[in-house]
Amino acid sequence: MDSQIIDARGWACPKPVVSAKKMLEALTEGSVTMIVDDEAAKENLLALARSLGCTVDVEQKENEFYVQITKKGCSLTIEEQHTGNTVILITSSGLGRGSEELGAILMKSMMFTIVESEEPPGTVLFVNGGVYLTCEDSPVLEHLMNLEQRGVEILSCGTCLDYFKLKEKLAVGQVTNMYAILEKMNKSDKVITL
Repeated sequence: MDSQIIDARGWACPKPVVSAKKMLEALTEGSVTMIVDDEAAKENLLALARSLGCTVDVEQKENEFYVQITKKGCSLTIEEQHTGNTVILITSSGLGRGSEELGAILMKSMMFTIVESEEPPGTVLFVNGGVYLTCEDSPVLEHLMNLEQRGVEILSCGTCLDYFKLKEKLAVGQVTNMYAILEKMNKSDKVITL
């Protein structure tokens, strides 16, 4: 039986969960022990193990948690839902309302998660302040380039790029218009707005 240990101390969400799932997928049988240093990461790993039907043990050593997930007869499919022709509409450079700093952190985490997902969306549309994410110096530029390499269509509103004087700084994807944006949304199976 294989056993892997991953030191995930200091890793931001969702990296510990994504790494654990990938390691479990690579094992025929065995366990993955994630060392994390915050309560949220521990709880997320417990939720992952339960959703997969794997056994899990947690040992706390001072401020660290050793979460051992054992793969033996677990499915490794989290309520599989096929995204089909999903479109994600991004309307700002941050995720959520409240703190702009937190919004930027959450958006970076969301983009990482989308890149790591087994079924990424077919198209990601950027409008209003969201177009900043597709331009030079974007904190998520590498993630968007990875998505584009995987065949995800990255489209930025031309009117928005012009408004913010960013058209010359577009670094990933293509310029589009509101008619094409509406067509993409109308023809999709699902639209998710962030």
